[in-house]
Amino acid sequence: MKIKKNDQVLIISGDDKGKKGKVLKVSSKNGKILVEGVNLVKKHIKPKKSGQKGQVVAVPNFLSVSKVKILCPNCGKGSRVGYEVKEKTKNRICKKCGQKI
Repeated sequence: MKIKKNDQVLIISGDDKGKKGKVLKVSSKNGKILVEGVNLVKKHIKPKKSGQKGQVVAVPNFLSVSKVKILCPNCGKGSRVGYEVKEKTKNRICKKCGQKI
């Protein structure tokens, strides 16, 4: 998978189109990622102790990798990811500016 944990991504489709966020978790088996502050769903939480009230909390839900583009730290634009192999090392590069991500 070309997107990794702690990458900055740009949402390109769906209700959150245009938003930016940090990748919290990657599920490469399913092709989904968890992005901070994007694709929020409401979760109902029961009270833990007697006398306490229940809560409704907004938590991020998994999002398909096809709905995001990685934000290049050099040019600051959403772009595709390419690879460059030099002396047994594989580096991710930005397809727009050609710099290492």
